[in-house]
Amino acid sequence: MDENFCTVRKLIGWALAVGVAGVVCSPAWAKTVKVEFTAIETEVVIDNKGTKYKAWTFNGQFPGPVVRATEGDTIEFSLTNPKTNTFPHSMDFHAGEMDFLKNHKQVERGETHHITFTPKKPGIFFYHCGVQPMIQHIARGMMGAIIIDPKDPNALPKADREYVLVQSELWNNPDDVQGMFDRKYDGAMFNGGIFKYHPFLGGKPLEAKLGERVRIYIVNAGPNNFSAFHPIGEIWVVVENEGGYPLVTHSLTDALRGAIAVLLVKKDAKTLPLMPFVEPARTK
Repeated sequence: MDENFCTVRKLIGWALAVGVAGVVCSPAWAKTVKVEFTAIETEVVIDNKGTKYKAWTFNGQFPGPVVRATEGDTIEFSLTNPKTNTFPHSMDFHAGEMDFLKNHKQVERGETHHITFTPKKPGIFFYHCGVQPMIQHIARGMMGAIIIDPKDPNALPKADREYVLVQSELWNNPDDVQGMFDRKYDGAMFNGGIFKYHPFLGGKPLEAKLGERVRIYIVNAGPNNFSAFHPIGEIWVVVENEGGYPLVTHSLTDALRGAIAVLLVKKDAKTLPLMPFVEPARTK
């Protein structure tokens, strides 16, 4: 685990490992997980009004797909940067322990770079593009979460639902690199959207049924701010009453600029993916 994540315990549904191209079984419990990303410079929607944002993405998503593997697995990762892009891009997995100069290669247009590593520590970790100015590549969407499950299946209580929230800041002008350094941002987001999961402000809530254990994974993508994440009306054990439970950063300048989600607990709760309502952008 590293400083850029917080695993909130005892709270979650089923998990969807988006962006995993295939799984190859190996001896004993370990396996090979193949992950293929393409750097896509495109427009994505970043609020409940349909506002378009000129993003740099992995696989057209802001944030990128959740990668999921188990402690001790082999992850075979490839990043392709198409010739149609304008900028070089790269990948830095915080879950990996590997030589920086060899593995964190700047991938030029028209190139594909391969990384193979074995995650040895369970948790949820940040991943992001590392090309300079790195602050801009992260702010424009080239970041996401990688979950490494413990090899001991009993290490964590079984969850009924799981959700991933990646918190980051938004600059309305994605070319304002100096503004990024000066922390003059315009909004704060969960999973690439302003109030994306706030039903009273046009968003779609997270859902759960009464009595379910819901596990919330939170990643501080920044690129500058940290999240003081907590629920309102519960204390991370079991939801005891139906109703709405806001999930917020208690850095209120960020909460009130967009980093508020709502967990709606009801009898007919829908089954939602690990990172709900994050759709790849349509590309030409």
